[in-house]
Amino acid sequence: MKRNQQNLFRSLIGLTSLALVVSGCSSHRGEPPSAASPIATSSSAPSAAVSAAPAATAKATQTPAPASASVLQSMSVEEKIGQMIIAGIDGYTVDSAARELLAEQHVGGIILYKPNVQNTNQLVQLTNSLKKTNASNKLPLWIGVDEEGGRVTRLPDELIKTPTSKEIGSKGSTKFAYNIGHLLGKELNAYGLNMDFAPDLDVNSNPNNPVIGDRSFGSNASIVSSQGIQVMSGLQSQQVVSVVKHFPGHGDTSVDSHIGLPIVQNDLARLRKLELVPFAEAIKHQADAVMVAHILLPKVDPDNPASMSKTIMTDMLRKEMGFQGLIMTDDMTMGAITTNYGLGEAAVKSVLAGANIVMVGHEPANVMKVINALREAVRSGRIPVDMIDQSVNQVMKLKQKYHLQDAAVKVPDVKKLNAEVQDVLGIAKSK
Repeated sequence: MKRNQQNLFRSLIGLTSLALVVSGCSSHRGEPPSAASPIATSSSAPSAAVSAAPAATAKATQTPAPASASVLQSMSVEEKIGQMIIAGIDGYTVDSAARELLAEQHVGGIILYKPNVQNTNQLVQLTNSLKKTNASNKLPLWIGVDEEGGRVTRLPDELIKTPTSKEIGSKGSTKFAYNIGHLLGKELNAYGLNMDFAPDLDVNSNPNNPVIGDRSFGSNASIVSSQGIQVMSGLQSQQVVSVVKHFPGHGDTSVDSHIGLPIVQNDLARLRKLELVPFAEAIKHQADAVMVAHILLPKVDPDNPASMSKTIMTDMLRKEMGFQGLIMTDDMTMGAITTNYGLGEAAVKSVLAGANIVMVGHEPANVMKVINALREAVRSGRIPVDMIDQSVNQVMKLKQKYHLQDAAVKVPDVKKLNAEVQDVLGIAKSK
């Protein structure tokens, strides 16, 4: 039964892919997509004009067929909870702990960091091995990285690196920003990766910010909006899920959330005027997924950081701003959470507040703490099964929309990829 349900889901993906081929949807580097109808937002949602910012590509914004109810119904609670987890793994290979997370705990996604990447051959072997290990599960696997360009890069060192978001923003060219996103998507695809936790839509309004800085496209909300949306669209054009971050805005913090919990004294009026603007525009241009930050905004929710706040995730992001896609937390093993909250309880609160995905980026033991806490919360009735089903349905729809498959990839031609980087960046090629 499990294999039949898996084949049914993947057949649905195949049919959607065929429909796209028949309709001739495509996107090419250097050709930003034409405008599309934005997702409706409420009249109170923040907005800003995005200068010459085309919408997401038709290829990435096709309305997906409804996720198969039979597949969802066939899944156990354990399988459903697994799909709500993006987990980190140790090392360069699929070790026994990673194999258990996939085969026994059914985690829906893996995040790779620089310590997981040795070189091109190793990364391809790792992604192919992860997909092969996941093959017994009903849904294909997300494999994602933080590939922002600049200092935040996870791809092998053999590749020529793309510039920082600050450099992209300073050019003021939507075509250049789109080409960078398109290039990043192509590179990720070449290595078997299908999700990028980028672009960073934070407005860099605090010069003392220790964690954002040149990861932002600039200190102006319109620049961040226009450039960020183009990078997002370029990624989507290559069938890579773009996860925009760090909602509701990490640009005015003075504490690194990897270390401690930032506290920001901005109220709703300020957020609507500045920090929320790029996210509102991204939603209008078909953003698929939003990552929520570990920051405390006492004037919005005095009790919970954004990643555990129903006020911020459900009332603001879902209801006020009209976001219909996937909501995920930032890594729950960051210091902002681990030094202030119990990991399992924090994950439960995040789900109750509206998160569809909980990211647990480090140590398999931490992943198990979160999984066990969520299972117990469902068993006790604290988290309704309907809430779990809604989140898994979101996951299924997005996996189907992007035609996710656990297909192996060949080792890419690094020389050819680098030639494309040089082309986009205008670097003279050596003879």
